[in-house]
Amino acid sequence: MSRLRLLVVLSVLSIIGILAMQAIWVRNAYAIRERQFRQSAFIALQDVADEVAKLNQFMLNRYAVTQLSADYFIVNTDAPIDPVTLEGFIQKSLQQHNLITDYEYGIYNCETDRMVYGAYVSTSGSAVSRPKNLPKFPRYTYYFGIRFPNQSGFLASQLSGWLWSTVAVLLVVIFFGYTLIVVLRQRRLTEVQRDFINNITHELQTPVSTIRIAADVLQSDSITQQPDRLKQYARVLGEESHRLQKQINSVLQLARSQRTGFVLNMTEVDMHELLQTASVSYPNVTLDLTAPIAIIRADRYHLETVLNNLIDNALKYCDTSPSVRLHTRLENGLLIWSVIDNGIGIAPEYHKAIFKQFFRVPVGHTHDVKGFGLGLYYVQQVVRAHGWQLSLTSKMGEGSTFEAQSAYEPTLATAQHYWPIAKNKVVFSYLKTVFRF
Repeated sequence: MSRLRLLVVLSVLSIIGILAMQAIWVRNAYAIRERQFRQSAFIALQDVADEVAKLNQFMLNRYAVTQLSADYFIVNTDAPIDPVTLEGFIQKSLQQHNLITDYEYGIYNCETDRMVYGAYVSTSGSAVSRPKNLPKFPRYTYYFGIRFPNQSGFLASQLSGWLWSTVAVLLVVIFFGYTLIVVLRQRRLTEVQRDFINNITHELQTPVSTIRIAADVLQSDSITQQPDRLKQYARVLGEESHRLQKQINSVLQLARSQRTGFVLNMTEVDMHELLQTASVSYPNVTLDLTAPIAIIRADRYHLETVLNNLIDNALKYCDTSPSVRLHTRLENGLLIWSVIDNGIGIAPEYHKAIFKQFFRVPVGHTHDVKGFGLGLYYVQQVVRAHGWQLSLTSKMGEGSTFEAQSAYEPTLATAQHYWPIAKNKVVFSYLKTVFRF
């Protein structure tokens, strides 16, 4: 386990390092491209200023371009310039310097003290005139301003190779992370299966050993002379064989349900009858049946097994005198039935995990109560197969409450059976809800 943890830590650190280095490289590459763009734009606009000076036949200061922001430049012309001519000079110069990107420009008029002409030129070459609030520059009399609004997109397109390499690195990291998750999951499944094999070996070995001992005793010649002892060992054989059969059935039933799913034999079941039968079969079980109607549509066999599993757990996981209460109530046309105990409780972090296959709440390195970790998993699967909802309320040291919401459309015969007591408002409300009258 220590080697696996070291591998996980090193893998995570490696992934973080790779992503950090890739981010740094992309950021540096972007910064270099941005600096190159500004330099190329500066040179291209200086060439535009030189073309304007040649057109007007005068000498122009070599430093005619001033950068006011990352994407905005001011170009001194020292003379008025025709917009169409200026746009031609700008297009030609930008293409020569491979700056194929959208731009917008405006020409300053010193008489009105504003930008008198504004145009947005796309990479397709079309120009759409529109007024612009481009910033003015008080140092020049005749000048134009130009902005590159899509500078970031243009720079990103220049980094396509870096971006594709980043995507490739991310895909490698994702596949590596997925592989690591699969390895950890498989290791977890291996541990769970090993624990299950250990548990089932111990659970099956105990009744088998007891049966073997009882059989050896029953084979002795003297046992026929001791009828009371004979009956005792015969009873032990019956109990242990029943226990063994129950354990084998639980495993086979789970395997069968995973292969073919739950095949439900749906019939009308009186939940109160099942709960009363369970209270007789188990000690320390009391009834709190407040629902006037407890007829639901369910698979009787699976429902009985669910109740037995919940009651078994409630009695086993209790460090004091166990007390289990079986409760029913009607709520919004639904039958709510629950199993409430005073056991050791379940910590909140395990409320979802306990319904997983083979999972058992860890208690150090040992389990005081033996089992396969299949009971609550089976309960959850049966509840889902019926389309019901199962909830758990529990805290450490305060017991647990497993509550299921069951509903169905009762037959007319069932409604007629309960109609004599429909004067009860709760019963009448229930019948009204399910029959929609």
